[in-house]
Amino acid sequence: MVINIKRVYEEPTQEDGTRILVDRLWPRGLTKEKAGVDVWLKEIAPSTALRQWFGHDPDKWAEFQKRYHEELKKNPAQVALLKEQTKKVAVTLVYGAKDEKHNEALVLKELLGHH
Repeated sequence: MVINIKRVYEEPTQEDGTRILVDRLWPRGLTKEKAGVDVWLKEIAPSTALRQWFGHDPDKWAEFQKRYHEELKKNPAQVALLKEQTKKVAVTLVYGAKDEKHNEALVLKELLGHH
């Protein structure tokens, strides 16, 4: 199982395998064709309240991860759907945030690596 992460605005490639959008909102300015998203798991994304609280502030990163893990524990069906997708050869978790070091895709990849 190969799990990659990349911004949804980056050009899709063959190596991406199944592209899974893990944002609650569709990325601005992208058509479905240009995004190349195969699966949109918007219900696995952080809640609107958590996303707004975090605001991609690196100082809140550790607390965001903790709170997001708590949300994921309450959402086992979505986590199961994501795990099902990762049984494929290659999967790329795509996200819209500009911050490549502090986003939900990183939390999800880490979660999948521990199961």
